[in-house]
Amino acid sequence: MRRRALLGGLAGLPAAAAAQQPACRGTVYLTIDTGWSREAEEIAAILKRRDIRATLFLADEPTFRGDRTLDDSWAPFWRARAAEGHAFASHTWRHWYFRGDPAPGQVRYANRTGPGSEVLDQRALCAELERPIARLRQMAPEARILPLWRAPGGRTTPNAIALAAACGLRHQGWTARGFWGDELDSTAHPNATLARRAIESTRDGEVVVMHWGIRSRQDPFAHVLEEVIAGLQARGLCFATLPPQGKA
Repeated sequence: MRRRALLGGLAGLPAAAAAQQPACRGTVYLTIDTGWSREAEEIAAILKRRDIRATLFLADEPTFRGDRTLDDSWAPFWRARAAEGHAFASHTWRHWYFRGDPAPGQVRYANRTGPGSEVLDQRALCAELERPIARLRQMAPEARILPLWRAPGGRTTPNAIALAAACGLRHQGWTARGFWGDELDSTAHPNATLARRAIESTRDGEVVVMHWGIRSRQDPFAHVLEEVIAGLQARGLCFATLPPQGKA
């Protein structure tokens, strides 16, 4: 009821009706990072219904099914997204965090959820960033790959940026209004509040970040995603994949 009240039922319209939107008055770049993936199919269905292409940043993370996002069990999902025209980029293989630059040409890479820390040089960092893309190519050879990467948590260091650039990859974060809040606690940040804020504050050129599902959020943001997309489309904002050079 809340969704239909806010948008007069626009979010529930079929794709043919959804296409009858105002002429584009700006572009939003929706990006999706791997995560718990509980709502992955729901989110994918919304994007397909609203005729939206996103940029998908891949890492090999645990999922709600007890497997990992780049296991063979997820190959049909990624093949379907490639066939729909989504673009892909690296989110690292292990989804560890960059924790500082111990020396020139080196970056510290640490497990954020348990023990484990390494110092990577350029060759090791390039391998870490290439591995999820190589895995995707095995599952979906036709996938469109962009020369971009995103650090887990968006946390970079000067050396991480420079070493990845030497591998031919540019770091892509998100913009100031591009955090829609799907990682936040749903009791303190209910979906209705997040949806209203996203619809009102998202602007032309925004790079938005969200995930295929967040384990800790009890009321998934995916439940209001179509409401948000419909509200932005009603404002004349269109959606596109990131350009190869990324967006500042």
